[in-house]
Amino acid sequence: MAGHRRGGGTVFRPKGRTIWRYSYFVNGRRITESSGSTDEAEAHRQLQVKLGEKASGKAVPPSRATIGDLCALVMDNHRMRELRRTKVVEYVLKAHILKALGRLPASRFGSFQIKAYIQQRQAEGASNATVNRELAIVGRAFKLGYEAEPKLVFQLPVIHKLPESNPRQGFLEPDQYETLLGELPANLKALFVCGYHTGARKGELRSIQWPQVDFAAGLIRLPADQTKNKHPRTLPIYGDMRRWLEHQCETCPKGCLWVFHGSPSGQIDTHLNGWPEACKRAGVPDLLFHDLRRSAVRNMKKAGLQDLEAMRISGHLTRNVFDRYNIIDEEDLAAAGKRLEEYAQKRKQERAARLRLVK
Repeated sequence: MAGHRRGGGTVFRPKGRTIWRYSYFVNGRRITESSGSTDEAEAHRQLQVKLGEKASGKAVPPSRATIGDLCALVMDNHRMRELRRTKVVEYVLKAHILKALGRLPASRFGSFQIKAYIQQRQAEGASNATVNRELAIVGRAFKLGYEAEPKLVFQLPVIHKLPESNPRQGFLEPDQYETLLGELPANLKALFVCGYHTGARKGELRSIQWPQVDFAAGLIRLPADQTKNKHPRTLPIYGDMRRWLEHQCETCPKGCLWVFHGSPSGQIDTHLNGWPEACKRAGVPDLLFHDLRRSAVRNMKKAGLQDLEAMRISGHLTRNVFDRYNIIDEEDLAAAGKRLEEYAQKRKQERAARLRLVK
């Protein structure tokens, strides 16, 4: 076989053949095509055209597109939009999806492959929720491939979600709050108090610096680049927050801008060392810091805040997610039952009064 490399590809003529062929690589996969010509110069010209299409993202024909090619579109889209979960998605792709499906032609991806992937991940110990999130990435990859110009796929797979367990429930009651506050290490107390009062995420709180705290106005201002959904937000300072924020200010190392300090670098460690042990001693061994959002939302609702007001503080953008945290407990249901009983008795009294008037 005679041939040589030219500009990132190879032009060659198989032994005993007169037609020249050329090959090039896309996402680590070699693609070989016929030039349909006996002229070597024409084969070189076609190769340069393909290399130009590759540089512009149009080199993979639909018949050759793999799941790996489609997943590359997902990563490009995440990086272009500067999404916060880019690193997480990249890890999931490399650790699981590409290993199992990366080389599979997209045209062969169907119910059998979906079922096989689910069974494989479940055998590895992945929960239904985890598998659903991974398959959602694959679904997104197909959608981007369908929207590409030219299209890399011509139809989208039907991926049914697996049943998931109910979202975490339960609240941190006032007595439990006080108990846990007493058990936590000193460097976690203020962070815990602010999380319990505002429902802000751990990452949002950890990144707060002193210029954002306005004691006079009683507010903490979060810029858009500091929140998960990239919407600016304002947190009220109320309850125990002021006392513990003032304590943080008094104990802050010289020159440290972080409100929640504690590690050698100044900013409190993301792993919250000492949290699991304190929760166990306080009688709430399974409590996650993220669970404080549920208690915060419930407390805001009990305080009389409107849904929109509570959502602006906690950072929920959609009602369906907000409602997951606004879980009603037995005490709320008992109170609702009393109100219904009062309403029923009132209706009976009104009906009895009307009957007396008729008689």
